[in-house]
Amino acid sequence: MKKNQKIIISVVVVVALIAVLLGVYAFFKPKATTGSKEYTVNVVDAEGTTVTYNGTTDAQYLSELMDELVEEGDFSYVGEAGEYGLYITTINDITADYATDGAYWSIYVNGEYGQYGADSQPVTDGDEYSFVYEVYAAQ
Repeated sequence: MKKNQKIIISVVVVVALIAVLLGVYAFFKPKATTGSKEYTVNVVDAEGTTVTYNGTTDAQYLSELMDELVEEGDFSYVGEAGEYGLYITTINDITADYATDGAYWSIYVNGEYGQYGADSQPVTDGDEYSFVYEVYAAQ
């Protein structure tokens, strides 16, 4: 009987802890803004060549802005839903294959390494977003 009570108490504690963590995430997650915003998007390939896109958007998240750029015609990307959101594998027909050589597309916001994926990174007026082809080199 005591063993069952311990199991039930443990399950209740775990469920409560998960609920608290979800509440904290919901409170602190990045907030999107509505309305028109100016943006700059840079794509930096493996050789360091940069293609820059400037404009205005009503997109709330970077992935929505990327979709708008695709519609405009000279930007393309391929991504897949992953454990942490949208995982970008290809931009402008350049594929980064982490499994082969450690290459990946990183996201920078105003020159600093991004803390969110493209589908959770809010678009803010005047911000600069960069997709940089990088290769992970283990130390």
